[in-house]
Amino acid sequence: MQSFSNTLFADAETEYNDARYVIFGVPFDGTTSFKAGARDAPLAVRAASYNLETYLPYYDIEMPEIGFHDMGDLYCDCLPDLVVDQVADAVSDLVKDEKIPVMIGGEHSVTIGAVQTLAPAWYVVCDAHLDMQDEFRGSPYNHDCVTARVAETVKNIILIGPRSGTREEFAAARNEYHLYTADDVQERGITAILEEVSGLIGEETVYLSIDADAVDCCLTPGLGTPEPFGLTPTDIRSVIRRIAQKNVVGFDYVEVLPNDAGQTAVVAAHLIREFIAGHFCSRQK
Repeated sequence: MQSFSNTLFADAETEYNDARYVIFGVPFDGTTSFKAGARDAPLAVRAASYNLETYLPYYDIEMPEIGFHDMGDLYCDCLPDLVVDQVADAVSDLVKDEKIPVMIGGEHSVTIGAVQTLAPAWYVVCDAHLDMQDEFRGSPYNHDCVTARVAETVKNIILIGPRSGTREEFAAARNEYHLYTADDVQERGITAILEEVSGLIGEETVYLSIDADAVDCCLTPGLGTPEPFGLTPTDIRSVIRRIAQKNVVGFDYVEVLPNDAGQTAVVAAHLIREFIAGHFCSRQK
């Protein structure tokens, strides 16, 4: 039997009923405030995944040995509040079937629906922006309002990598949440910060969200709201490797804008695999 290419994530060959991890895309960027095009990210990230070897030496595992399935993309509505509801419904179905959702955005607003359904004790996000606006450009579900909406469900919030926001947002983040700016990561090192973060989370449930713009735009320029002086892909990998060992109930990678030479999408593909493999291997110990 010959092999044929498809539009699903590479090596996601396990049948749904047998899979522990389920990937799905949310190709929505209806509230994008600078460069549009993140709706094309799920397809681009999947395409990039076919460039990667099946073997992950860090975990000494082949991706096909892990039971994961790709459902494809949601057929998104036009308004952000409706898309949030669509994501919430999709994640609810996955939870009922005892799956770990792995979501590819799209813009960051899609995270809201997943968090609303999963209601974890902790929310960890890597992001260049604080996203704490109560509403932006007429919508409380704008991608600039993600943290504000998540905070209505989750009280324990950890922000890693922010370097953009209003004075009021930064003051509130320092007072209300656990904030580790990009400067903090540069000065203290990601390892020291993750030791602290790990202690905070303990054994409680956590949702991990990676906004691609947490990474310095000079390293991965395919971003809708690029910011320099950010984290490195290696920093993000360290976050994923450490948090994946925790009681993670959901994961997403959002805000990739595939208008570069492909480096941003391939970083995303690598890091999605890092989460799946890391979470799986930590459960085998």
